[in-house]
Amino acid sequence: MQSLKELIDRYAKPGRVDWIGLRPARRAEMVPVQQVSLGPSGLEGDHGASEKRAVTMIQAEHLPVIGAMLGCGVEAALSRRNLVVSGLNLAALKGGQVLIGEAVLEITGICAPCSRMEEALGHGGYSAVRGHGGWCARVVTGGIVTLQDAVAPL
Repeated sequence: MQSLKELIDRYAKPGRVDWIGLRPARRAEMVPVQQVSLGPSGLEGDHGASEKRAVTMIQAEHLPVIGAMLGCGVEAALSRRNLVVSGLNLAALKGGQVLIGEAVLEITGICAPCSRMEEALGHGGYSAVRGHGGWCARVVTGGIVTLQDAVAPL
């Protein structure tokens, strides 16, 4: 019989980067990019990151869930997260590290929704994102991240 730790450490397959977005200034619209450089303070060209929240991520699988609660489609940019990844449960990685492209990130905690969700998604947007808002990460090792890069637990 496998231990709980062994089960927690198992993943079916690596995920992948589906979307990359930058916030060039406070309250600015998200700007999609094909590739980005990550350093200790986060994504080059992104505004206002802190060490523990240098990078924000959301699972692509959560966007339709948020949309279902709102009765509309939710595009990646509306989540206001830097990376949209698919194929891997980010919640299972809390406290762990992932290799994304050349960069190593540590998942530090939940990325709670902000009041901008109500503006971006409309009435009920804040509540729809609760529990589906993604994760914050700090940069352990900087590097280049490109669309379609693998997201692999370390």
